[in-house]
Amino acid sequence: MPALILDGKAIAQQTEAELTERVAQLKERNAGQAPMLATILVGGDPASATYVRMKQNACKRVGMESIAVEMPDETTTEELMAKIDELNANPNCQGILLQHPVPGQIEERDCFDNIALGKDVDGVTCLGFGRMAMGEEAYGSATPQGIMRLLAAYDIPIEGKHAVVVGRSPILGKPMAMMMLNANATVTICHSRTKNLPEIIKGADIVVGAVGKPEFIKADWIKDGAVVVDAGYHPGGIGDIELAPLHDRVAALTPVPGGVGPMTINTLILQSVEAGEKKLV
Repeated sequence: MPALILDGKAIAQQTEAELTERVAQLKERNAGQAPMLATILVGGDPASATYVRMKQNACKRVGMESIAVEMPDETTTEELMAKIDELNANPNCQGILLQHPVPGQIEERDCFDNIALGKDVDGVTCLGFGRMAMGEEAYGSATPQGIMRLLAAYDIPIEGKHAVVVGRSPILGKPMAMMMLNANATVTICHSRTKNLPEIIKGADIVVGAVGKPEFIKADWIKDGAVVVDAGYHPGGIGDIELAPLHDRVAALTPVPGGVGPMTINTLILQSVEAGEKKLV
């Protein structure tokens, strides 16, 4: 039986239609002021600039406003922190996104953690991560939160399942594992130094590839009937998992592209709208 395709693009489009209505209602309640997302781009990395434009375009599609902050390569930690302070104090700005990575001279973690918790709509602060892990109110890191939303949209059961997360980055692997744990999965976190990785993955009911290496996870490591989530994207339109041989073996999978990627930006926009709604409660 062919695998169920977890179509993140379709779910994101459906959510955007709903968000457009919510933004219109927010504007009515807030004297015509739409919720606003501030994007901060430091330096001239072309890929980062593309990602920022995609996020700004997503704001426009639902009627949100955006502030595009562009800072030069030589920006210091202190200058970036001052800009974040300014946005924290801006009452019309509901969300702040600092595009990763920043130039090497900047203390990135200090700058992330300077974002106010209520405006951390990308889920990048230590405080936000800790609160999410403890089951307290916080915005989840956008990619893993988008994955959880995608699984929910297709009624994929998580409770009691063995989820293997391959990757331990602070904005993907680690929060993904905590979200799965909070959903009552039994979670194994693997990484570059994990021994017997193929054997561990073969025991997984849910596999999340977040290792950042093209087709690092081989199809024959994955058991029949598993749910496969590929959070990677590399040139040539391939992810972190060898997906092609899995279409007739697994229960469900995310395509690359069109699976996890659209849900990441969509989750960022959703959480920005939620921040605007909370401000008016």
